[in-house]
Amino acid sequence: MEYNKEKREIKLYKKLSELDKLVLDFINILKKHVDYVIISGYISILLGRSRATEDVDLFIKRISFEKLLKLYEELKTNGFECLNTEKPEEIFSYLNSRLAIRFSRKGKPIPNFEIKFPKRIIDEETFSDFIIVKMQEGELKISSLERQIVFKRYYLKSDKDIEDALHIEEIFKNKLDYNKINKLKRIVENIK
Repeated sequence: MEYNKEKREIKLYKKLSELDKLVLDFINILKKHVDYVIISGYISILLGRSRATEDVDLFIKRISFEKLLKLYEELKTNGFECLNTEKPEEIFSYLNSRLAIRFSRKGKPIPNFEIKFPKRIIDEETFSDFIIVKMQEGELKISSLERQIVFKRYYLKSDKDIEDALHIEEIFKNKLDYNKINKLKRIVENIK
């Protein structure tokens, strides 16, 4: 693994798991229709942490119903289904009501993709504070390592989340921006 902080790029040289392949399949469709950023637990798994997950969380930018409909149709055509509802109008309503929607391979509800619009400014900032992870088979856009650590350690705070943060800190210990971590920590500690 190589991390170039200035380019905001990680090059991964690993054999992809079935989960990694599924994520790439889904993201290759998603990114044709909307900007996205992967957040939460899958990032630590992608970066080598050995643990299971039931979902891959991501933010998407707000889109029109017409664009969502095209995305939904392409996902369906490629073997994905929405676990919340089959009606595009309801999917759009969920997103606009700040609720997550979930997609999975048809007939296989786990693992699934939990998609949501950002709720707060700090969530919106994820779209400008990201890293591209490049693999031989494709690339993914993930939230910054510092942002990942802060949300896991100081906002979510479960044992699993803290272990995810520690994993990332251990791998990238000499390459993290601790001023950025402290600034984000102060913001996150004020979120209700």
